[in-house]
Amino acid sequence: MSETILITGGAGFIGSNLVHRWHRNHPQDRILVLDRLTYAADPKQIKGLDRVELVVGDIQNLELARYLIEKHRIAKVFHLAAESHVDRSISGPAEFIQTNLGGTFAMLEAARQAWAGQKDCRFLHISTDEVYGSLGEEGKFCETMAYAPNSPYSASKAGSDHLVRAYHHTYGLNVVTTNCSNNYGPRQHPEKLIPLAITRMAKGEPIPIYGDGMNIRDWLYVEDHCAALEAVMLKGMAGETYCVGGDNEQTNLALVDLLCDLVDQHLGRPQGTSRKLKTFVQDRAGHDRRYAIDASRIQSELGWNPETGFQVGLARTVGWYLQQAITGDTAC
Repeated sequence: MSETILITGGAGFIGSNLVHRWHRNHPQDRILVLDRLTYAADPKQIKGLDRVELVVGDIQNLELARYLIEKHRIAKVFHLAAESHVDRSISGPAEFIQTNLGGTFAMLEAARQAWAGQKDCRFLHISTDEVYGSLGEEGKFCETMAYAPNSPYSASKAGSDHLVRAYHHTYGLNVVTTNCSNNYGPRQHPEKLIPLAITRMAKGEPIPIYGDGMNIRDWLYVEDHCAALEAVMLKGMAGETYCVGGDNEQTNLALVDLLCDLVDQHLGRPQGTSRKLKTFVQDRAGHDRRYAIDASRIQSELGWNPETGFQVGLARTVGWYLQQAITGDTAC
């Protein structure tokens, strides 16, 4: 049977990739995208897809959210809309508090009101591993780890996670939360490290690297993340949290070196050309040193595993962004 699902932030990076995946795997369903179309979103990413409708609106608008859920009889909500760039949260935290906390509250309240008395509805809240803070040299984040956010961005996401939990325990709302590691892949805004580095290399411009470049992140290909979200929506346990990671730790410096070599290869440049563009800049305030995810729960309970090898995923990503540069497409 067909249904209509709602994806907030569906014109952004992860959201647009999820739209494409759900459209491909559930062609009978209609997809309603609610997106404010900020600088990090691009409607062209989902344009032309059959049975996909974009509603330009703010997730903080409770009345709009409830109207959409009730009018379209939506029983599945993927809540991805968020402000997500740490640097921007440091220079302007208010937007992050308003969108990530206020927006999540409005979406939860809209779902609670619209779904009163209904049992077969689900609200999936997509969050980040940054809510757990910074790891030392050993260990990994898991679902039972205490929260310790260190930036306005991660604090706002931590607060939204707590709201989601509260709506389950207080009102019985069928919610699930995922906390994912750093995503990479097509359609990401070029302010983030990987697309920024690729586009700078393509233009022969300096590649900024924070501090000593030894901060470590666990990288997850966006298509694998979307597969995890699909599995959690369809099979996850209500009220629970699932950590999603790629089991692929890289220092920022090692990652940039890999990108340099791939870009040189794609553009036919002598190896080492792009590495000369690396430029170390002052470290970000409160920069977390290491993130890593223990994804054993989602693997054992839901049968999800990342399928895209890091070299394969990076090659696809480099090829996509270089193609955008060649065609002059300004898409995210």
